[in-house]
Amino acid sequence: MLFRDAAGRVMVVRAVYESRHPVEVPGGGWEPQDPTLRATAVRELQEEMGLRPRLLALASTDWAMSRSRPPIVSFLYWAEELGTGELAGVRLQEDELGGYAFVTPRQAASALPPRLSRRVAACLRTPAGLGPVELEDSLPVGPAAALLPPEPAPPYTRAAGLALAGGDRPPVAPPLDRETYYATRPRIRAEVQLLATDPAGRVLAAGSPVAADRETPRGAAARVLRDRLGSVRPPGRLLALDWLPADRPRLVYVFDGGLLDHSRRPAAVEAPADLRTAAVLARRGSATGPLELVDGRPAANPE
Repeated sequence: MLFRDAAGRVMVVRAVYESRHPVEVPGGGWEPQDPTLRATAVRELQEEMGLRPRLLALASTDWAMSRSRPPIVSFLYWAEELGTGELAGVRLQEDELGGYAFVTPRQAASALPPRLSRRVAACLRTPAGLGPVELEDSLPVGPAAALLPPEPAPPYTRAAGLALAGGDRPPVAPPLDRETYYATRPRIRAEVQLLATDPAGRVLAAGSPVAADRETPRGAAARVLRDRLGSVRPPGRLLALDWLPADRPRLVYVFDGGLLDHSRRPAAVEAPADLRTAAVLARRGSATGPLELVDGRPAANPE
């Protein structure tokens, strides 16, 4: 989550079990008991800081791949500014956090590890009303790449010079080693859906699971666009992110496939008349970032 105060500073926290990259933004990982990703965010803040945040818009979605671990998808949310009374009631979970601070965007850019620094910077740089921003490895992709040209990376300072409220506990060993931790985490189950318009004006749909260990959602969309819809154009805007709750939930990425030509008969079907498609088509012509949906409906904060 991204908390900002009245001066525009950003909240960062220090993880007590992380000595290499000690500074983070508040948050944590999805667990099977969480019905949605927003519920994950609220639960993590309650557990780690004693806060019940009021989430605002989704700021970014980031698909990050690495040779040393499974792929990770991160959702970063804007959160409503915390009042003085709420900050006074912060209670840090001692085995997780050693302190927190509000820092300037420039300080955050240097204190956060490079990937997270890029992710947060992209959210802070996105003009109001145009988010959430689509990222891969914390770099803007698709139309967002032109909107957010790259900037020089600041020097990585970690926690040096930060006054962290709530204590300054020394780092401790994590409860699990890196390999065990990743082996026990839930794996991403993702799909892509392309919505394209044929020369007759029909909206056609085609989709595929994402081969998460070797391709990104945008890469999977390019494959579907080429193999199923017969188009060599790159996928357009990411139109929606739809979380499908279940014992093993799925995350569906909906991309704009654009206008098809006559050169090849597409292996697609007319778009279904479901909640997700209706919501996406209603926003297809706008310039804003993707819709955040849960089972086809606009995502709502947990009560």
